[in-house]
Amino acid sequence: MTQPLDTAALAADYWSTSIIDIHPGSINVRGFPIQELIGAVSFPQMIWLMLRGELPDAPKAQLFEAALVASVDHGPHAPSIAISRMATSCGLPLNGALASAINALDDVHGGAGQQAVELYETVRDRTAQGVALDTAVEQAVDAFIAAHGKYLPGFGHRFHPVDPRAVKLLALVDAAVANGTVSGEYAAIARGIEALLQRRKNKPVPMNIDGATAVIYAELGFAPELARGVFCLSRAVGILAHAWEQRARNERNKGPMPRQMAYRYTGQPERHLD
Repeated sequence: MTQPLDTAALAADYWSTSIIDIHPGSINVRGFPIQELIGAVSFPQMIWLMLRGELPDAPKAQLFEAALVASVDHGPHAPSIAISRMATSCGLPLNGALASAINALDDVHGGAGQQAVELYETVRDRTAQGVALDTAVEQAVDAFIAAHGKYLPGFGHRFHPVDPRAVKLLALVDAAVANGTVSGEYAAIARGIEALLQRRKNKPVPMNIDGATAVIYAELGFAPELARGVFCLSRAVGILAHAWEQRARNERNKGPMPRQMAYRYTGQPERHLD
């Protein structure tokens, strides 16, 4: 005989979650009453709690926060920022501008941090099997280039000869290694890649912001895909700021370049139907 369907239990199981538990007058986040978190933890700590299930200690939270701060903006020429301004000028509200811009943070623009963590983890997998660091770096880099092309995520920058954000972040990582907050394993891997690129190209190819934040996220134990996710959270701040600034400008339908600048037409010359 068929048992009657327990629809309430079915629905409860269908939407089961370990993140939040809500009842009338009660909101627990990962087991913590929300009123105990409000005013007691920072927003980076809250992000960590939501994603990882536990609160980080203060040194780890500070290192995490540094990576988030470093990535908020890189000027109106950055595609996601430009999209937020164009969308706003086309009449989209802030939420629409944010959504339009964040949607552009995919593999090419916005994915380098995740890709760098994946590359570092490939090196780490090889060293865990007893391969020497220099050899593991070379093998992993060659495999990445064979699979994805010559662009190596996290290294070099089209605008900055030396990315000032990366310099500061790596100094913070070194300090965190010195005080035992992180192991430094991924920092050594990233610097091994830097050294390999310099030998091969006969010039420095330093880590950029994506390579440095990837070191931090890997050192802190974030999965590669979360490295992109938290980058999106960080860059959303810059996207929002630019969209809000654009709201105050008297511009409609802002295009990718000023109207006074002509584009180049490369199609057929004028022709007519017979």
